[in-house]
Amino acid sequence: MNLKSGLFQSGKNPDRIHYEDERATSLLTNMLIEHLPKLFYKPIVIICIGTDRSTGDCLGPLIGTSIKKELSHFHVYGTLKDPVHAVNLEETIQYIKEKHRNPFIIAIDACLGRFKSVGYMEVAKGSIKPGAGVNKELPEVGDMHITGIVNISGYMEFLVLQNTRLHLVMSMADIISIGIIEAEKAYLEKRITVRRNWMANQDTAIN
Repeated sequence: MNLKSGLFQSGKNPDRIHYEDERATSLLTNMLIEHLPKLFYKPIVIICIGTDRSTGDCLGPLIGTSIKKELSHFHVYGTLKDPVHAVNLEETIQYIKEKHRNPFIIAIDACLGRFKSVGYMEVAKGSIKPGAGVNKELPEVGDMHITGIVNISGYMEFLVLQNTRLHLVMSMADIISIGIIEAEKAYLEKRITVRRNWMANQDTAIN
């Protein structure tokens, strides 16, 4: 869980989508594809941060559970069964660095923000700092991030998280999950095309 204030480490404005926008899924898919690395050999790792013990903070684990069984190439950490949270985040990051060579990491987390921002999903380059919403010091994570602003920040964030509407969180989780699944399909198709063109150029050069 993050606080919106000071959340984005890249210094760039994030792309924002409201969960009730009819184009939300396609917009999110396109944003993801735009931010994914152009070097197609880099492993893509998705860290879904949060816990199933809090309604407002279960966005990440809900997404992780949904996409883990659907993705064929992107690697997913953080599900309802095996969540990634304050206790094991550092350990998980270290494991990922050991298991995957120079990965591109997408961090996903719930977020608290201003009243008028609740219901928005944001996609941006750069890392997030989990734990800011509940006064915990955790390492920054992610080459890019996706956050869902689930409730209002400013006072007794822990209780705010506990009293967040599940409908909002699940709606966001559905949109983000489908967006990631579609983005992987498009990314893999593009990678195949690049490899096919490279091989064709190699054959031309040889002949």
